[in-house]
Amino acid sequence: MHPEMKRVWIAVLKALGWSFDIPARSERPELWHCVLVMAPHTSAADFLVGVGGMWLRSVPCHIFIKKEFFRWPLGCVLRRMGCVSIDRGNPKNGLVAKAVEGFRSNADYSVALTPEATRRPVERWKRGYWEIATQAGVPIVPVCIDFGNKHMSLFDTVWPSGDHEADTRRLRGLYTKSMARHPEKFIELKKEK
Repeated sequence: MHPEMKRVWIAVLKALGWSFDIPARSERPELWHCVLVMAPHTSAADFLVGVGGMWLRSVPCHIFIKKEFFRWPLGCVLRRMGCVSIDRGNPKNGLVAKAVEGFRSNADYSVALTPEATRRPVERWKRGYWEIATQAGVPIVPVCIDFGNKHMSLFDTVWPSGDHEADTRRLRGLYTKSMARHPEKFIELKKEK
């Protein structure tokens, strides 16, 4: 995507009242080589805000999006934005291997995805984000797109512990319904007693 177009989009988001707390590379260097988990995911607008936040700091972000969005002419635009087409209906889609290869081939390479994998309410997150981070040996940076406050920020970096369920509980516990554009579509993690 042309740098001027990126600047225009960031300016539009700011004019709409959005603020971004995305630190510079010197403060959070792991952003340039990590798995970015973006949640809650209840609207296509999540993508538009998330892209703006990453562009603000020139994070080399490859966004994994379902293949159905890649029809002409939108597909051309998405590819220029760094988006990668994935076939969610195919369990052998090579998503993890493709991402791991990207990390191994590039010093500056990040992958952004929504572990809910859909805008509908889900009880469980997909495992792909964790597999990518584990196999590539990179950290997970949880991103908060908070529609309630029109603010995008980052939580503390999480390194995969080897326990997928524990890591997912830890990450899901960061997000609340009040952050979602459509709170009724987000299922919060039940707190353990």
